[in-house]
Amino acid sequence: MTKDFKPYYAVIFTSTQNKNIKGYDEMASKMEDLAKTQKGYLGMDSARNDVGITVSYWESLEAIKNWKQHTDHMLAQQKGRENWYSWYNVRICKVEREYEFNR
Repeated sequence: MTKDFKPYYAVIFTSTQNKNIKGYDEMASKMEDLAKTQKGYLGMDSARNDVGITVSYWESLEAIKNWKQHTDHMLAQQKGRENWYSWYNVRICKVEREYEFNR
């Protein structure tokens, strides 16, 4: 951890998908590209098997709110509820410290 570490926020999106996910990969890619252009966006990690987990990182709660309300993101959320997800959970957490190992 560096001495000038500034806390940030993580949005943890955990989900299970329906069997019919036609168009999902394209929309996920589009949303990742769009998120990268948003003010306050810091990065993203994602993994998908039986349960999918995507964590996006943001400078502020305001940046998260703006992303949630972005028109294209709202359309993707609607399609997700209607077509792709059988369940999801969203957690918003403040990251106050981090460290990593890298060989």
